[in-house]
Amino acid sequence: MVLSKTASQSDVSVHSTFASRYVRDQLPRFRMPENSIPKDAAYQIINDELMLDGNPRLNLASFVTTWMEPECNKLIMDAINKNYVDMDEYPVTTELQNRCVNMIAHLFNAPLGDSETAVGVGTVGSSEAIMLAGLAFKRKWQNKRKAEGKPYDKPNIVTGANVQVCWEKFARYFEVELKEVKLREGYYVMDPAKAVEMVDENTICVAAILGSTLNGEFEDVKLLNDLLVEKNKETGWDTPIHVDAASGGFIAPFLYPELEWDFRLPLVKSINVSGHKYGLVYAGIGWVIWRNKEDLPEELIFHINYLGADQPTFTLNFSKGSSQVIAQYYQLIRLGYEGYRNIMENCHENAMVLKEGLEKTGRFNIVSKDEGVPLVAFSLKDNKRHDEFEISEMLRRFGWIVPAYTMPADAQHITVLRVVIREDFSRTLAERLVIDIQKVLHELDTLPAKGNAKLAMAEEENSKNGTVKKTAIETQREITSYWKKFVSERKTNKNKIC
Repeated sequence: MVLSKTASQSDVSVHSTFASRYVRDQLPRFRMPENSIPKDAAYQIINDELMLDGNPRLNLASFVTTWMEPECNKLIMDAINKNYVDMDEYPVTTELQNRCVNMIAHLFNAPLGDSETAVGVGTVGSSEAIMLAGLAFKRKWQNKRKAEGKPYDKPNIVTGANVQVCWEKFARYFEVELKEVKLREGYYVMDPAKAVEMVDENTICVAAILGSTLNGEFEDVKLLNDLLVEKNKETGWDTPIHVDAASGGFIAPFLYPELEWDFRLPLVKSINVSGHKYGLVYAGIGWVIWRNKEDLPEELIFHINYLGADQPTFTLNFSKGSSQVIAQYYQLIRLGYEGYRNIMENCHENAMVLKEGLEKTGRFNIVSKDEGVPLVAFSLKDNKRHDEFEISEMLRRFGWIVPAYTMPADAQHITVLRVVIREDFSRTLAERLVIDIQKVLHELDTLPAKGNAKLAMAEEENSKNGTVKKTAIETQREITSYWKKFVSERKTNKNKIC
C-alpha cells in the first residue's frame, strides 16, 4: 500500500523561499517575532535587503580596506569564534599580536634593539588607539603637575581643525580642552608655528596628522618637533607630540622613507595607525605604539587572572574578535616591505592618473597634494550654477560613492569632492570614473541652475499666507527637493515630446 499525504501550508519543504509565507509578512522592526522561521528564508530576506547597500569596492569615501586575498579570508573565518581577550586560552593569537606590535614599532623607527620587545597594543581601530594614547598623556601630565604641587584640572591638547572626529570625542569624553589651529584657504592642515604658539603649561601634547582626512596631506611633524624643542627649552616644559598616522602610517615608510615624522624625532612619544586602512586589513583593527615603557604610565595597565594566567591589559574594549589581528600578521609576513611598497606605489600612480584626468576637464581645482595619502580631493573652479554636492549625488547613478563636504573653520566656504585610492582601485576604474564625471558635468550643463530653483521656491512661498521662517538647513533641503522635482518634470516632458 502506497502512503501519501497532501502538502500543508506548514510543510515548507515543498515551497520555494519566494513563494513561502515568510516573504509575505512585513519584517520585524521593533519587536522580536514570536515564531521562528527557516534559516534559508532568514538568509534570503536579509541578503535581499542588503542588496540595497552601496558596493564597498565603489565606496570612494572610505579609507577602509575592502578586499583581501582568499587565503586570508579563510584565516579570518577560521578564527571568527575566538575572543581575543582570552589570552591564556589563545596564546598563539596573543603572540601574533605581539609580533605585529614589534614589526610596526620597528617600521616607525622606535629606539629598540633587534630582539627588544616594543610597547604597544592592538585596538578596534584608530579611534580607540587615540583614546588610549590621549589617556596616557593626560595621566603622565597630571602626575607631573601633582608632584610639582600645581593645578592639574585643566588639561588641553593642541591640534589642527582638520583632525578626525575621534579627537573631539576624546576631548569631550575625558574632559580635555581641544585647542584647534584654524585652517585657511589654500592651507588645509595644521600650521606648526601657530600650533606651538597655542601650547601652554596645561598642554598634554600636540597632535599632528600624518594624512589629513580632508585632503590626504601630511603635516610637517619635523618642523613641529623643532619648534616645540625650542619652546620647551625656553619655558622649562616638556610638551610631547602624538602622531595620528591612521592613514599615513602604512604609506610614509614605503613611499617616503626619508621623511622624518616618527620616533626619529625626540618629542614623538606615541603613534597610532589603522591596520584596516593602508595596513590592508578589513575593518576592526588599529595599533598604538609608545616610544618606550616610560611613556605609558603603569597605573593605566590592568592585570587580570580570571581567564587563566595573569594578563596585562590596556584597552577600552574588552571582548573583541581575533580575526583582524591574525589578518594583520598575515599581511605583514605575506607582503613584507617589498609587497607593501609595490601596493603603495600602485595606489599613488592611480591617484596621479585620476588627478590628470580631472585636470584635463578644465573644470576642477586639485586640493590634495602629490605627496601624502593616495587620494584626490578637488573642487569646481566655478560652482555658481551647480555645486559639488550635485556631482556627488549624480555619480551615485553610476554606482560611485564620492563624498562632498565643506572644509572646517576658517575655510568652510570651500567645498570639496574626495576620491580615496585603495589597493583594489585599479587604473581602469580611475579612467572609468573620469569618464562618468565628464558625463555628469555634461548633463549638469544642460540643467537649470539650483539658483533658479531657489527663486522659484521663494516665489511659491511668497504666494502662501503666514510664511514661517526656516533654518538654513531646512531651506537648503527644500531647494534641493524643489530642484530635483523641477529637473524630473523637465525630463518627463522631454521624453513625452520624443
